[in-house]
Amino acid sequence: AGPQPLCPGSPAMNLFFAGHQEKYAVEQTLLTLFPQERPVYPDTPPGGDNELVLSFSRGSQWCTARAVLRRGGETDVRQCRVAAAELPAEDPVVSTRLTRRTLQRAFYLAAVDCLGTEPPWGMLSGVRPVKLPTRAMEAGASPRQAEAMLRDRYRVSPLRRQLAMDCAQASLAVKRDLKPQEISLYVGIPFCPTRCAYCSFISASGSANRLIPDYLDALLAEIDAAGAAARRAGKTVRSVYLGGGTPTTLEAPQLAELLDRLRRAFQLAPGTECTVEAGRPDTITREKLIAIREGGGNRISVNPQTMSDPVLAAIGRSHRAQDIRRAYALARETGVGAVNMDLIAGLPADTPAGFRRTVEEVLAMAPENITVHTLALKKGARLRQEETPLPSGTDVAAMLDFAWAALRQAGYLPYYLYRQKFMSGSFENVGWCKPGFVNVYNICMMEELHTVLSLGAGGVTKLVKGGVVRRRANPKYPQEYLRNMGAIQAEKAAFSW
Repeated sequence: AGPQPLCPGSPAMNLFFAGHQEKYAVEQTLLTLFPQERPVYPDTPPGGDNELVLSFSRGSQWCTARAVLRRGGETDVRQCRVAAAELPAEDPVVSTRLTRRTLQRAFYLAAVDCLGTEPPWGMLSGVRPVKLPTRAMEAGASPRQAEAMLRDRYRVSPLRRQLAMDCAQASLAVKRDLKPQEISLYVGIPFCPTRCAYCSFISASGSANRLIPDYLDALLAEIDAAGAAARRAGKTVRSVYLGGGTPTTLEAPQLAELLDRLRRAFQLAPGTECTVEAGRPDTITREKLIAIREGGGNRISVNPQTMSDPVLAAIGRSHRAQDIRRAYALARETGVGAVNMDLIAGLPADTPAGFRRTVEEVLAMAPENITVHTLALKKGARLRQEETPLPSGTDVAAMLDFAWAALRQAGYLPYYLYRQKFMSGSFENVGWCKPGFVNVYNICMMEELHTVLSLGAGGVTKLVKGGVVRRRANPKYPQEYLRNMGAIQAEKAAFSW
């Protein structure tokens, strides 16, 4: 199941290269296989313990990657080769890609010999594994051939192959339904009542919320500028996502004003999907839910993360499980639309039995969407900085195994997934839905099916055209966003589609 993510003071693995300098590719493999260990490049020659010597040699017929992994007094050696003709000098992109893959495979196989087990996603280290089978099927491969590629080339486990294939089929279905002029829209509200212990998002909490009125004024001006540019370009909005932070930190009149401005500034496609993250139940009121519904919101998130009060306390949340039940009941009473509920496997103080109870209670509520996350500790998270004890990779695997079986049995289907660095056990985040309740925005954003225009602090616009993705980032922090508002509005007004 894998060890826990890298924390300060983690041990080092010495890396020695010969015939190449593919640091990034090797470090990604190291992070997947030995997430507790940090890469070090010593000046001394190899010959010690806990080291990798990775070489690449070129011959007239074959190019060979050789990995020598010394760890715990044992040595594991693996080598992989690729035909020299497949590494054409006139095509450096193809040559570099195959060189990296061959080096990673040699390292991977030596590490598997050393560990005696394989990670669930095999050799894959990217955040978007669904893109591989999706592209293969778009190029003419059958689903069986696409799955075989995941199995043979990347050594992905059977359960993860099934997840990837299910999500690939959902992605292709959404893509077929998109119109050429359609885009999606992200609006960032970087404020929360308090910061959760696992959180590394750009958000302000507590007294910093005094910035909200000024921030909202600036955001409305950016919406006007971007909406005018989108209309001139003939763009219509297929899906809207208000995220953060916690958008329901705003008061009901502020939410109403924001949603009204979005409707007036942009040309919305028929049946536009509009999701509002109402994640923290301590920010949810009847008045806010009515404002969301009347403003065109038809999807919200009520995110428990866990239904265990001790675990909620351990992650720094000020509400309790009863507040989640109350918020969910309000969502149903006000008729705001489809409801998503986020869960996190691997939280501190949680156990497989406790997580099982959480899943069972959430399934009994019967939301349209359930997203099962695996805890990922990034640099800004307090849990990582404090080296808080966490469930083992084996326990996290048991949590996920139960969740997937229970969700499928209850009639939910996986429709999108992604992975992150520093994730417990090298697992993934998966969105599940009842039939007919796919969240279009999540698929379009994660699989980069079309342009996602992002507004607000921390937003990253993805301009998708001809298979090429260009990114444009707004300033990360609310204060920085406010200071640069003039330039941001000018950029949106002159946007090149």
